Amino acid sequence: MRTLIIHNPKSGFGSDAIFEFERALLHPGDSCTFLMTDEDFSASELVANARDYDLVVISGGDGTVTSLLYALRGTEIPICIFPSGTANLFFSNLGDAPEPAALARACRSGETASVDLGEISWLDEHGEHLKRGFALMAGTGFDAQIMAAATPNKMVMGEAAYFAAAIANPRPDVIRFVIDVDGERYERDGITCLVADNAMIQGDIEIVPDSRMDDGEIEVIVIETSDAVQVLRPLLVGLVDKTGKSLGRPHVECFRGQKVTVRTAKVIPLEVDGESCSPGVNGYDARVIPGAVNVIVDSMSRYHRKDIGHTPRFPVDDIPYPRF
Repeated sequence: MRTLIIHNPKSGFGSDAIFEFERALLHPGDSCTFLMTDEDFSASELVANARDYDLVVISGGDGTVTSLLYALRGTEIPICIFPSGTANLFFSNLGDAPEPAALARACRSGETASVDLGEISWLDEHGEHLKRGFALMAGTGFDAQIMAAATPNKMVMGEAAYFAAAIANPRPDVIRFVIDVDGERYERDGITCLVADNAMIQGDIEIVPDSRMDDGEIEVIVIETSDAVQVLRPLLVGLVDKTGKSLGRPHVECFRGQKVTVRTAKVIPLEVDGESCSPGVNGYDARVIPGAVNVIVDSMSRYHRKDIGHTPRFPVDDIPYPRF
């Protein structure tokens, strides 16, 4: 088996678990190329030779994962996501077992799920047209303000940095969003408008129900409140109703489609998968890329196909399941 591992050593709090994974993954006769990212890495350059490998492993946080998945779109190469970041929401959404030995076993087994990615484009404050992929959520307004404010404290506070940033701005601006979804127009007032390929956040709470990465659609989520404290209500409800199917989500409205346009009358910040991308935009365009990448899944994943038998691609018998 020929493996390419791309690891971001500065994601999250840092971890040596990727090396434990590598030892469990490789068997005699296998080959492995191990690349470390630097601060200004080019995702397309790192994966330029990806087709020479049987497996690509992406180790890092959601920003690293998204940029490399987007660069690998359309290649059909099996891709393993190894969680090394602060939140690791994309990995949590997949639902694979997180232990290094379990992930190594899943890689050698080789079962994959074809999942979508999102693509977002906008004009920045200088009038330049920019475009990025997203695997989780992107959007404008209060969420982008939170991401920008939390960035300096992420390494010290971890996920708590996001909550601290939200509490520091209790009265965010209310914005009029003009939203087009597959030709249907909606006008809504709220503090943020997101597009999501997957709407599950920390604690396995789904902001809106039935959001999946394999349905060929993206969600448009508007938070319709003027009070940051009220933003916590959907989260508190989510503690007892994680899917949102029983109690709903107060102050949250959702639309679904393949192509989305969002416009605002005032300039507001933009974030993509938790990273601040622009301090001022007047909106954005987004679309879904159906079946963009093939990601490794195991029997614990919500994307595992129980109705289809699977034959391991490479021997797995000598990799034990983790003991709890």
